[in-house]
Amino acid sequence: MNKARDARSRRDRPRQDDRHLRSTDERVRGSDRRPERGSYADRERPEKRPHADNILFGVSPVLEALRADPRRVDRVMIAQGAKEARLSEVIDLARANSVPFTRVAREALAKYAERSANVQGVLAFVSPAQYASVDEILENAGETPLIVVLDGVEDPRNFGAIVRTAECAGADGIVIPDRRSVGLTDIVAKASAGAIEHQKVAKTQNLNRFIEDLKKRDIWVVGTSVDAKMTHDEWDWTRPSALVLGGEGRGLHRLVAENCDVLVKIPMYGKIDSLNVSVAAGVILFEARRQRKAGKGVE
Repeated sequence: MNKARDARSRRDRPRQDDRHLRSTDERVRGSDRRPERGSYADRERPEKRPHADNILFGVSPVLEALRADPRRVDRVMIAQGAKEARLSEVIDLARANSVPFTRVAREALAKYAERSANVQGVLAFVSPAQYASVDEILENAGETPLIVVLDGVEDPRNFGAIVRTAECAGADGIVIPDRRSVGLTDIVAKASAGAIEHQKVAKTQNLNRFIEDLKKRDIWVVGTSVDAKMTHDEWDWTRPSALVLGGEGRGLHRLVAENCDVLVKIPMYGKIDSLNVSVAAGVILFEARRQRKAGKGVE
């Protein structure tokens, strides 16, 4: 009887291989289960930070974006407790154009901007800035075109200041090279104080070929150089003109300078031989505007 009980016990006992298979099967079935709430696999991923080129910060850039093309603005964030005077205008424009806006802690805005940036309590998430085409600038220029050409300006704050100056002076557009030049970034937008929303900016793959195209259209190409013999106010800016400005420090590239019709300089009276490129742009563009307003060229 003991022998029969032992045989039955051995027969009912699962074999080692069976236990292994059953254990493996349970692990497989267990892997299909959703992890418990709060586990690492079930955590929400952090929100992806928008690309810096798609953010405008500061009251003026955000206001001008809402005025010029509110369809570009996805949403606006305003710091709680911000007391900037024109924020109420930002809110009114956002409401009028059905642009979502929220109030958030000021620290929430800081993570989207550079540490040195003056956010002014507001930022906007926008679609990427659109470049105009070269043909668009040329075809929409006035009877006496005034075009700005930049040869390798790489500092975004300088570029933004030039955009602002060109817009204020009524320039028809700005053309930059496809390479070795800063593009339309958030820092450029901030430095332009919103002028980037109104001033056409185009890229060209070959700056020298573009200069030749300007000449074919009877537009005088006027470069800048500290070694020029003619001063900027001696040139007749009542003619169709394109002002060519060089990059910080090195000025115009040799071939670009050679392709210009004429080179001019701003006379210096101190010990430094040149101005910042954005300041030089302002001096020359408003001399051009002064001459054109007077209605006569340089005698």
